[in-house]
Amino acid sequence: MEVVEAKARLRAELRARRDAFSADLDSVARTLAFRAPPTPLRMLIGQSQCIAGYRSVGSEADPSALLVYAVDAGKKIALPFIDRPSVPMRFLEWTPGDPLLPGPFGIEQPDIAHAPEVEPDLFLAPLLGFDRRLQRLGQGAGFYDRAFARYPDAVKIGVAWHIQEIDFVPDDPWDVPLDAVLTEREWIA
Repeated sequence: MEVVEAKARLRAELRARRDAFSADLDSVARTLAFRAPPTPLRMLIGQSQCIAGYRSVGSEADPSALLVYAVDAGKKIALPFIDRPSVPMRFLEWTPGDPLLPGPFGIEQPDIAHAPEVEPDLFLAPLLGFDRRLQRLGQGAGFYDRAFARYPDAVKIGVAWHIQEIDFVPDDPWDVPLDAVLTEREWIA
């Protein structure tokens, strides 16, 4: 129970921290923050076939410039699709500009009637918090941990603002660590 309570407290603290930081950024700074991927990420994108990204919600770090970079590099892009909370997240092919539909938890997702399901080999994942051990604290529903377990060979990159780093993320046995984290300031691997 200690880990559950610690995670709940951290989620509230980190949401508030992220919201305050994001509120101080104008739309240009938010868009440019991840415009030029660092060399290690460029190499990973070059080696990948299908990159799973996400559409940012609220104060989340926005990976859209990274997805455009991947499209320009000839890569297939996927976005998460959530049918309902009890069903594991799937990834549907998407090209910037394709229509998106509202999904659970305020996410925008591809239309399942027109977008095929794909298998990502590189994830750009949102998060609330991370530490230097590359443990990730998400929203708490376990969608990404289940997706990471489903695609164990995929490279898992967290995308975050630097202020989302904490000293220690309490972790459970089912939590899947990241391979790296990209912030607007640095690449952590």
